[in-house]
Amino acid sequence: MALRKFKPVTPGQRNKAISAFEEITCSVPEKSLLAPLPCSGGRNNQGKMTMRYIGGGHKKMYRIIDFLRNKDNYTATVKTIEYDPNRSARIALVVYADGEKRYIIAPNGIKVGQVIASGAGVAPEVGNALPLSEIPLGTNVHNIELVPGQGAAMARSAGCYATLAAREGNHAILRLPSGETRMVLTACRATVGEVSNPDHNLESHGKAGRRRWLGRRPRNRGVVMNPVDHPMGGGEGRASGGHPRSRKGLIAKGYKTRNPKKTTKKFIIERRSK
Repeated sequence: MALRKFKPVTPGQRNKAISAFEEITCSVPEKSLLAPLPCSGGRNNQGKMTMRYIGGGHKKMYRIIDFLRNKDNYTATVKTIEYDPNRSARIALVVYADGEKRYIIAPNGIKVGQVIASGAGVAPEVGNALPLSEIPLGTNVHNIELVPGQGAAMARSAGCYATLAAREGNHAILRLPSGETRMVLTACRATVGEVSNPDHNLESHGKAGRRRWLGRRPRNRGVVMNPVDHPMGGGEGRASGGHPRSRKGLIAKGYKTRNPKKTTKKFIIERRSK
């Protein structure tokens, strides 16, 4: 999971640092696990722009990922480790004993030929998915369910993991990557290990064009707009813009947007650190 840095031959390569892709073993995806992914350009079904700074980018297909890991009583062998343009983590193609193929989020350190399994009674080894009730305390896990049978919802991006800190009755206490501590039912499944590609946060695009390849258009600041366009716009010269706000006028720093009446609030023991 190393980074590849470039000699500053051109201005775009001066600060460029991208993944070396050393762990990738196959460049052609499994055709049966692909689905079309149409580009919206940030526009809804009426053609109106509802999300700004979206558009362009390289054409890509969606890889169907198995977030449920519900194929119990079968072992699977890792066939390839591949790049997924739709996510920061790597994905692994696994082939089950009955011949079925599925994509999973590749854990860090997984190798081609490794055998993984899922379900109750499975050994808590890297790549195996099992209920939180059977995972030893202090283990790092990812792909964590919030509702049993719903599929993984937490700790899915590159380098993420949560630590199983304790168990109290029917709930397990997890320390999340954000610093939050929360309770999750022990019947929920999680995958042992950390998500692959931990150096993703150290990558640097180097030039604006590489962001355009990813489908991200230029983002202009609010302070350079006119007052009619943004609450922070207007003023003579380089005005600071006043208090940081969003385009709709909501305070951008320190304003709590979470609903205090949310039903899942009782499961959060400690909020994430500011």
